[in-house]
Amino acid sequence: YEALLTDGEAEVRIAAAGGASDVARLVGPDAASAKIVPKVKDLAQDASQHVRAAVASVIMGLSPIVGRDATIETLLPLFLQLLNDDFPEVRLNIISTLHAASTVIGAEQLSHSLLPAITELAQDRQWRVRMAIIEYMPLLAAQLGAAYFDEKLSAMCIGWLQDCVYAIREAAIQNLKKLIDVFGIEWANQAVIPQVLENAKHTNYLYRMTVLYSIVAMAPVV
Repeated sequence: YEALLTDGEAEVRIAAAGGASDVARLVGPDAASAKIVPKVKDLAQDASQHVRAAVASVIMGLSPIVGRDATIETLLPLFLQLLNDDFPEVRLNIISTLHAASTVIGAEQLSHSLLPAITELAQDRQWRVRMAIIEYMPLLAAQLGAAYFDEKLSAMCIGWLQDCVYAIREAAIQNLKKLIDVFGIEWANQAVIPQVLENAKHTNYLYRMTVLYSIVAMAPVV
């Protein structure tokens, strides 16, 4: 397996990388840290974007196996590197593993290390990347708490309601609904509803339509 992770053919490295977390789980934390993680580290810098995408989808699956310290020391830098990869599929795949990362390293480490990268990806030029970040927001909110979330991310969630892509606006509405489930009605009255209703005066009718859809979505939860 170690040899296949360094095979000369990209297709073989892709297939081998896809099984990294499964193999690591079988061989245990010591062998995984000593033999699999170094190879995965090399693959995270592979010349093939498809190999990097394969690594991105599984790298944080190694976190529960190797433990918190090894994750922070070795995997987290690779995670941040892949978050900033030039290839959108790599960024998408690594975002899909955010839950595994945050579960292992904790909210405090998450806020210090990942939040700047998450904030940048929220403005990503690829709308699918922005979509992936939106879908992660409720989980992030539950881990960070209302005060920290309001300070760092609340304005961004409201801003998505005016995204140029309809699918993002639609996802932003559902995101607000889920955030209200996390933080409660009192929070919604202060941090969400007034800001959403401000868009009812927007000169662009599409954003006024978004306000209507927001009201329909939020009414049942408030």
